[in-house]
Amino acid sequence: MSKSTWNISKAPSQKGKIAIVTGANAGLGFETALALAEKGAKVIMACRNQTKAEKAKAAILQKVPNGDLEIMEIDLSKLASVRSFANAFLNKYDALHLLINNAGIMIPPYQKTEDGFELQMAANYFGHFLLTGLLLDKVMKTPESRVVSLSSIAHKNGAIHFDNLHWEKDYSKMKAYEQSKLACLIFAFELQRRLKKAGSSTISVAAHPGISNTELSKHVPKLMYFLIRPLAGLYIHKPKKGALPTLMAALGTEVKGGDYYGPTGNKSETKGPPGLARSKSKARNEELANRLWSVSEELTGVKIL
Repeated sequence: MSKSTWNISKAPSQKGKIAIVTGANAGLGFETALALAEKGAKVIMACRNQTKAEKAKAAILQKVPNGDLEIMEIDLSKLASVRSFANAFLNKYDALHLLINNAGIMIPPYQKTEDGFELQMAANYFGHFLLTGLLLDKVMKTPESRVVSLSSIAHKNGAIHFDNLHWEKDYSKMKAYEQSKLACLIFAFELQRRLKKAGSSTISVAAHPGISNTELSKHVPKLMYFLIRPLAGLYIHKPKKGALPTLMAALGTEVKGGDYYGPTGNKSETKGPPGLARSKSKARNEELANRLWSVSEELTGVKIL
């Protein structure tokens, strides 16, 4: 873990650049979209709930009156919706400088999607795998482009349960969440390896927010909230701070492909200023990555590099 003094004021202007932020209507996604709008980027707010997205857009425009924002509908838990979004974007835009795979869901009751996936793995990982695959050609043709994938400190306890990938038996919502976030990090590192092998200047970077009080925690039991509330100041920071590792990964001038950013304020990486974060060795295991990649291509129907 490497501390830094980076903040958003150090980031260069993004005027003329196009960014997609999934889940931009709330929490980390909202703060990321807001910061990119402040930096002059054209921000595509890729959201499932259009009513919430409109409110979020209005809130950003109150702070950035000249902000260039567009809402486009996507439900990352549905492959058909992801394909529809990608088609709409590709038909309208000739470049994509930043693809920020931010949207997510955490520890909901068990639910299987229309594609047969467990909901968390669908929304957090498979949807973003497909989205990246469908847009990657455009990204790679855009100079100085990046793909930023959101993981979590929860990846450290995660495992990819290939024999129970969709949790059709013995569902554990926390283990399913950990699996999805480990998958996101494995994907970010493997994507970078493949981009480098292809000779592309596009880079793949990962980030995690630490612990932040966002809508992601809406399924956390109220009793748990009550128990941890006295310690909140020590371990939890606000979404504006939680979004900084994502923004550093997206905009930092010294960022390299395969970097992983997170809070550096304590050993547990739950809060503090952004900097290089620690990942478990399993996240960089190439054999595991290749197996997950093959399964993901088969289940989503997209071939990536």
